[in-house]
Parts: sequence; C-alpha cells; structure tokens
Amino acid sequence: MMDAIGSNVSAGAATAARVDDPAKIKDAARQFEALLIGQMMKSMHDSEGGWLGTGGDESSSSAMEYGQEIFAQAMAQNGGLGLADLIAKGLQRPSGG
Repeated sequence: MMDAIGSNVSAGAATAARVDDPAKIKDAARQFEALLIGQMMKSMHDSEGGWLGTGGDESSSSAMEYGQEIFAQAMAQNGGLGLADLIAKGLQRPSGG
C-alpha cells in the first residue's frame, strides 16, 4: 500500500517497530547514563582545579577527559547508578495495548 507521498506504508510500520526494540531502548538508556556520569565527573574535576587539586597541562587534561569518558561508559555498562533501567522502563511502551 502507498501513502500520499508514494512511499511504502508497511516499511514505515516496520521502522516504527524497530524503534521500540527493547534492546535499543536499553542501549540508549545506558549511553545516556554514561553521559550523565561523565558530566558529573567533569563537574567534580573542574570544581577542584584538577583531581586532588593537582591542576595540569593541556595534554593531561585531554587524557583525563578521555579516561573519565571510558570510566563513565564502563560504569554505565555494569549497572552505573541504576538510572538506565529506570529510563528504559519509562521509554518502553506498555505491552498489550
């Protein structure tokens, strides 16, 4: 069946079904939690002028930012703050509706 624009309507329905994939929702929630954890760490780092008040140059700052990002991702993948589960539940459509 074709819609007014001439595209296949069933393809649009298939795309909508893929958007609601629980695995993709969970992955997006974990990525969001990792971003949130990373921002929290950056804020703690910036407020003290460096970890443990050490300051640092540009290269150590870049390395620290990368390390914080990797740590935040690993933390979120392993449960993190528990926000990913709550976010995923909030984003999933109720079944049977």
